[in-house]
Amino acid sequence: MKKDRIIYSVLLLTCVVGFWLFENFYTPDTYSDKKDKTISSPFDEVFFPSSSTDQLVFHNYYMLSYSEPHEQAEWVAYELKKKYLTNDNRKRPYFIEDPNVKTKSADWRNYKGSGYDRGHLCPAGDRRFSEYAYNETFYTSNISPQDRAFNAGIWNRLEMQIRQWCKSYGDLNIITGGVLEDDLEEIGSEDVDVPKTFYKIVFKRDGDSIKVLAFLFPNKESEQSLDNFIVTIDELEELTGIDFFHKKPDKWQQAVERTIRKDGWKF
Repeated sequence: MKKDRIIYSVLLLTCVVGFWLFENFYTPDTYSDKKDKTISSPFDEVFFPSSSTDQLVFHNYYMLSYSEPHEQAEWVAYELKKKYLTNDNRKRPYFIEDPNVKTKSADWRNYKGSGYDRGHLCPAGDRRFSEYAYNETFYTSNISPQDRAFNAGIWNRLEMQIRQWCKSYGDLNIITGGVLEDDLEEIGSEDVDVPKTFYKIVFKRDGDSIKVLAFLFPNKESEQSLDNFIVTIDELEELTGIDFFHKKPDKWQQAVERTIRKDGWKF
């Protein structure tokens, strides 16, 4: 009887230790699938933002500029095509480190117990059309600490609005991220910074020109209308230090970046 209790105790201890090791140290190797080739560039090179980090990372369906000091992307850029919008059911994979980030992207465990969500920048909901494209959004280079009510609330409402615009107007381009600055709150053993504000730039082609909307949100829930958070590109550039359309001619930038034009965007 005593021997049986010892065996059961050892088995229980082994299971507990095994679960703890799995939970804290196991991650899949990579979501890369060389057989699944993107049908187009993840983002039009003409509209590449500037990078203050010189660490550009390319995936099949989005690209980003990774900031090692902040342990997250300063921006993520991607296309949302009308044909991408499906309701396919996908099993949520593990968040894993990005194998393409040379300095190693932050481990997802930094977020555990922090009170913040692992907020997607390129939304998983925009990539349901393929298992690979969906899984690719679960690299930790594509997440940022977000207030839970914000992530599930107004940030989610904006993502749904963008999908509706895509259905109505056709293919869109998006640039998004947290505003990374000094002296931000940090979480986890790797000191992942918590942005106070998040931005999203959405634009569509209109003949030879483009129509642009830029949003800036505090990292907290709000019941206000989305259009109350529209700002100019110039304002975002001042806050972030990023030149969002630096490859476009100065005259073009001056015409597009200093004004707010909501015509052509139905809220």
